Amino acid sequence: MSKYLLKLFITGQTLRSAQAITNLNRICEKELAGMDCQVTIIDVLERPQLAEEEKILATPTLIRELPLPVRRIIGDLSDTKQVLLGLELPPQSAKRREQ
Repeated sequence: MSKYLLKLFITGQTLRSAQAITNLNRICEKELAGMDCQVTIIDVLERPQLAEEEKILATPTLIRELPLPVRRIIGDLSDTKQVLLGLELPPQSAKRREQ
C-alpha cells in the first residue's frame, strides 16, 4: 500500500483557505479511505520560509510529496475529479467497480 504525504499551503484564515481544507478533508475521507494518508496544513503567513522553499506562488496549493513523482495542484480543491487526476489517483467509485 502506498503512503500519501500531502501538504496544503494556505494564506491565513480566509474563506478560500477554509474551503480548501474542507475539500481536502472530504477527498481524504471519501477517495483515500483505507490508504495511509498524512496531511499537513501550512499557513504561509505563519511559516513564510516553507512557502519560499517550496516556491509557492499562489494559495491554496496542494503538494503530493509521496508517492513520487511530486505533484502540485493550485485552487480550492472543489473539483474532486480534477484533484484526483492531478494527484494521479483513481476515484474510489472506480476501484469499487473493479472489485
